[in-house]
Amino acid sequence: QVQLVESGGGLVEAGGSLRLSCAASGSAFIINTMTWYRQAPGKQRELVAQITRGGSTNYADSVKGRFTISRDNAKKTMYMQMNSLKPEDTAIYYCNFAITGILTVKSRDYWGQGTQVTVSS
Repeated sequence: QVQLVESGGGLVEAGGSLRLSCAASGSAFIINTMTWYRQAPGKQRELVAQITRGGSTNYADSVKGRFTISRDNAKKTMYMQMNSLKPEDTAIYYCNFAITGILTVKSRDYWGQGTQVTVSS
């Protein structure tokens, strides 16, 4: 059974930095695209950053130049370095992995439990 565990959220002042991690447990699967989403109170969940297995990245316009997504395939882990944080970055951040089973050859999405990021002004 695949599980995703997030860490790294917290409270930081505007202009500060945080680093989020999302690690997958389990075996016999391949992780394809990894994605960070966030959801602020009263708003819809939005895509923040995405990285393919080959390392291609995509960012929301609101975080370009401030956030950096990366992955370590051997560790089955995704990271996001968040710099120059703003109050509007306050949200619950969720990780999402698109995973294919090696034995089943079936694909599905898995979600982390979410981690709170709060940026004070």
